Amino acid sequence: MKYVIFIPDGASDYPIDELYGKTPLMAANTPNIDKLAKGGFGGFTNNVPDAYTPGSDVANMSIFGYNPADYYTGRGPLEAGSEGIPTEPTDVIFRCNTIFSQDGEMDDFNAGHISTAEADELMKGLNKYFKEKYPDFKGKFYTGVSYRHLFIYSCDSIEDAETLSSIKTMPPHDISGEKLVDNLFGDCELAQEIQQIMFESREYLKDAEVNQKREIPANMVWLWGQGVTPKLPNFEQTYGITASVITGVDLLKGIGNFAGMNVIDVPGATGYFDTDYKQKGEYGIEALNETDLLLIHIEAPDEAGHAQNIEEKVKAIERIDEFIVGPIIASLEGKDFKAAILPDHPTPIDVGTHTRDNVPLVIYDSSREGDECESFDEEGVKKGSLETRPGHFLVQRLISGDF
Repeated sequence: MKYVIFIPDGASDYPIDELYGKTPLMAANTPNIDKLAKGGFGGFTNNVPDAYTPGSDVANMSIFGYNPADYYTGRGPLEAGSEGIPTEPTDVIFRCNTIFSQDGEMDDFNAGHISTAEADELMKGLNKYFKEKYPDFKGKFYTGVSYRHLFIYSCDSIEDAETLSSIKTMPPHDISGEKLVDNLFGDCELAQEIQQIMFESREYLKDAEVNQKREIPANMVWLWGQGVTPKLPNFEQTYGITASVITGVDLLKGIGNFAGMNVIDVPGATGYFDTDYKQKGEYGIEALNETDLLLIHIEAPDEAGHAQNIEEKVKAIERIDEFIVGPIIASLEGKDFKAAILPDHPTPIDVGTHTRDNVPLVIYDSSREGDECESFDEEGVKKGSLETRPGHFLVQRLISGDF
């Protein structure tokens, strides 16, 4: 038996006037996905427990089969897991965005989608700047992909690490256009130290050579999503099947690494509109020859939602259908397999950020007739028979057939 879970990040949405009252999922031409829906079972699920912010970190941990209430420690640690960065129990790992701040506001949370090469120069420069100015500096910056990086702060004790991990920080994509000072962390000494690092980063970045060439300079770093390294049970030992992960996003690679999954790097997988959909589909087919379950994640619909770009969101969904879902399902024809498709969370165009609404879910089983589901979108799954359950039950539902 083979299993595949397609994750079009942030694809779910609200009806949009420019699409004549349809959502992007409803407006997109998706014959392959809708074929799964019409032969499968439809309904809704929610991947974000009530106590958590609706981020891709929490939501995808659920889809990967782990209850965030039991295992989630922060977004930063998951991304560190993708890089294999060694950490100590006293280390607190932050997600570090290169941002563009103007007039004291969060003007652009990704600094014009800075390139990885440019950002690497800035991360190295920041390390040198802080180390030279503060020889006992307790932090270090690590280059990730594009605007998504890491900062690790070494606390003096486990108690300090727990305190720093518990401080509420704001995702930069949730505060676009807002004053930075209205979204700071608090008044405790550790929070003040992290905030000082963020604001002092401007002293180096304003004169950095990379920024002199950019229309939208990366003139500050924003630290958030912090925590200590999580401990996930091994996926194969937990579920009795092997699993592979394909994604262009570090935090999902981190979940896969911590869970002992096979994390596959696909050339051209950028986590943006220009990701190589065709390569991801081809690598997905190969992965299913080697492992039982494939989790294949595509970030582009989420990026389009944040950018409030209707055209790109519809295009991304259509490319997922043509180059990923279609070829992978065709490769499984004649075999026993089960497939699921669901967003991790909505990223509505009108809102420009994540929401905690239920998301549409389709589960297909090659050995069973489906229900009355009509299509994979917010309306089409309403006639389906799937009970709405927390997202972390999805893997077990697939394996057991308890739809």
